[in-house]
Amino acid sequence: MKRRLIFGLVAVALCVNLAVGARIYLAAAERAQEDSAYPSLETFAVVLEKVRRDHVDGDKLTYDELVRKALKGMVQALDPHSEFLDVAEYKDLQEDTQGSFGGLGIVVSMRENFLTVVAPMEDTPGFRAGILAGDRILEIDGKSTEKMSLQEAVRNLRGQPGTEVTIKIQRPSTGMVKELRLTRALINIDLVKDINGKREFPLGEDKIGYIRIVQFGERTGAELEAAIKKLKSQGMQALILDLRWNPGGLLDQAVDVCSKFLPRGKPIVSTEGRTPEQNTVRKARGNGDMLINKDGTPMPIVVLVNLGSASASEIVAGCLQDLKRAIVLGEKTFGKGSVQSILPLPDGSALKLTTAIYYTPSHKAIHAQGITPDIIVPMSEDDERNVMLQRTPGGIEALDEKERVRVLATRDIQLDRAIDLLKGILIYTQRQQKQNRQTAHANLLPYKGAETLVR
Repeated sequence: MKRRLIFGLVAVALCVNLAVGARIYLAAAERAQEDSAYPSLETFAVVLEKVRRDHVDGDKLTYDELVRKALKGMVQALDPHSEFLDVAEYKDLQEDTQGSFGGLGIVVSMRENFLTVVAPMEDTPGFRAGILAGDRILEIDGKSTEKMSLQEAVRNLRGQPGTEVTIKIQRPSTGMVKELRLTRALINIDLVKDINGKREFPLGEDKIGYIRIVQFGERTGAELEAAIKKLKSQGMQALILDLRWNPGGLLDQAVDVCSKFLPRGKPIVSTEGRTPEQNTVRKARGNGDMLINKDGTPMPIVVLVNLGSASASEIVAGCLQDLKRAIVLGEKTFGKGSVQSILPLPDGSALKLTTAIYYTPSHKAIHAQGITPDIIVPMSEDDERNVMLQRTPGGIEALDEKERVRVLATRDIQLDRAIDLLKGILIYTQRQQKQNRQTAHANLLPYKGAETLVR
């Protein structure tokens, strides 16, 4: 009797399981049919044909032009950083990674559907015109940027050195709208600079070094290493790493920079996407932390950031903050933390597609969030501009006498706070070391006395 009851219950369970499984399978099949590409492609073909036949200018459009415009619209609608690149645009992108170019020296991105300045590069036309991180570019040569793709806007901003371009900018924080007529120049900048905008790296009496990374290019890691060695040879005891107004650059160089301050093998940044190859963890490489004292303790570091710090800058700041290797000071960063993969197509065009998101070692998302400093020290836009001018070779000389006096009188309060903080850490560390030596010496005295008594 019991055996029949057990068999009956098992049979009922199997039937229920089969019924539920069948319903799940049928639902999945129905969803797959609903999401099939073929009905959608049929609709696309119908619309394509109607546009070609009925639009007022349809006779002037080729099927190839219409399809490529459709591809641009489709990819652009995904997110602000994904793009369909035609042959010429893909070629421009390849040239960007290989050398210099003619332009204004401003890094732009799409933010809240506006063409937004991430950061102006030092000693460039955009920088000298007073353009700031966060400014919106409303027009380029009289054309609205409202429906421009990012790549199209970049192409319009760039051009042969010596040619002119007119842009209209809006500053959201003040509501200011201004039209600027600028002359394009050859954009080619040093990647790592000292406090004076040069590559001399002097060390003051306080023994606190200063290094500014302007951008993450192919030589950034090597230039940073050379700067650290020069400062260490002068007796550096602490470092300020300035990433303000740094728009980012190459991911490998961000990893290389972090590796200068971490033990080999420490996690730096991870990426997560839909495919297994997009799920990666980048770790510190090389010979380990370059800023280790003779007693084995790490030198203190302060990293300066602001709204103009983006992408690779945020990776470095977030990594060193998470691993307690540096104190981050300044203002919240831009929040550009997505990975764009370049996927070449057979006809010479390409897809620039957002395929993953960056995460710090503690798994904090950078994208649209930014890095919040450990110590927040705000600065006004005017003070930021003046400080940038102080850091730029020739920036002060280009001003009239009245403006020069005003700019030189501006204090870099973020840098001042960083110096004060490091001075305090160094004083505290020195006192602790002195106390430890005194304690160790006092602990040895009884043993020395006992040794004398025995003798």
